[in-house]
Amino acid sequence: MFSSSAFLIGFRYWRARKANAFASFITLFAVSGIFLGVAALIVVTSVMNGLEGQLKERILGAVPQLVVENRDGFSDWQQAASMLKADRDVIGVTPSTSTQAMLQSSANIAAVQLNGVFPQTEAELAALTHTVYSSAFDALEPGSYRIILGTALASELDVAVGDTIRVLSGEGVVYSPLGPVPSQRRFVVAGLFQMGSMVDAQLAFVHYEDARRLMRKNPAGVDALRLYLDDPFKAETTGNRIPALLAGVASADALTVHDWRDSYGQRFGAVKMEKNMMSLMLSLIVAVAAFNIVSALVMMVVDKTTDVAVLMTQGLKRAEVMGIFVVQGSLNAVLGLVLGLAAGLLLALNLNTVLSAIGVSVLGGGQSLPVIVSGTQLGIIVLGTVIITLLATLYPALKASRVEPAQALRYE
Repeated sequence: MFSSSAFLIGFRYWRARKANAFASFITLFAVSGIFLGVAALIVVTSVMNGLEGQLKERILGAVPQLVVENRDGFSDWQQAASMLKADRDVIGVTPSTSTQAMLQSSANIAAVQLNGVFPQTEAELAALTHTVYSSAFDALEPGSYRIILGTALASELDVAVGDTIRVLSGEGVVYSPLGPVPSQRRFVVAGLFQMGSMVDAQLAFVHYEDARRLMRKNPAGVDALRLYLDDPFKAETTGNRIPALLAGVASADALTVHDWRDSYGQRFGAVKMEKNMMSLMLSLIVAVAAFNIVSALVMMVVDKTTDVAVLMTQGLKRAEVMGIFVVQGSLNAVLGLVLGLAAGLLLALNLNTVLSAIGVSVLGGGQSLPVIVSGTQLGIIVLGTVIITLLATLYPALKASRVEPAQALRYE
């Protein structure tokens, strides 16, 4: 189909000035549609990638990514941790304990997820996982009953570093003649952290042993391990391998594995669905442009019927006739694709500069849009555009190949 003669003739037809002005307009409209569709796809998917990556860093960097609970407890948690670290996706393991708690200050009360941590371990893993960590964690010492709050939570409670708050745990409840009495202690605010996301109002950190005492559990006991992954989105597949990894130290029936999706899966699912829907809608622009290529080629086939008939009488095969018009339509698509790629990448990489220049602030407060250009997605956009436009050229090219020379040249 794509012989040298077919390519050369198709290229000459593509370069030649169209006798039909309307066909030229349709061709221009088709190229412009592909250009705009590809450019918009690159910009939108890059921004959505950036938002997803920012959400991933700000939320999944603070919350437990994967937690393994053992109903019977880990008698030797270091051994279990070394076995878990053998997995290719696990980069760190630390004892974990958490509880739903209420924080009460003189001004307000708020519900939080209270996490017990070992400051030294958190500091080591923070460099690998970009988890929330500040120097205030060093102030968490066993028995000191100090707590670290998110900035939004501290603002809600109207407290600052050095203030005292009351922490009431959802676990460790005792029953008295007056009814259930929750476990509670006074904690001193040792520091604040800020991730720039919803976790700033939902998380609080205390020392692991202090958290266990608050929950009326053995401070030295370990019944849950928190895993840090090289990619939090691998939590599901990694979790499925946990029972096999711990086969020697824990019964599979006693293990419970849960991950960040239990609490934040819906939020990430919404972002992913929004990204897919935006990509689908913008892909329709490319599809519409492909239909315009069909219209332009059909007009070209009508205009060039006599030329095609002459070429066929000189020995041009029907497959080569198809190649002529496939080349012509594909060159229009490639032109729009190249222009769209160049404009899309240029705009995506300089999006915040452009928005600042025209005085537009999408996020407000002087915040810039996060942009991540994915090479894989660029490849998908290019491949999808080429396939759609190539398919669009087949019908007009097939019609051209079915021209009967004797019929076409009867009145010439």
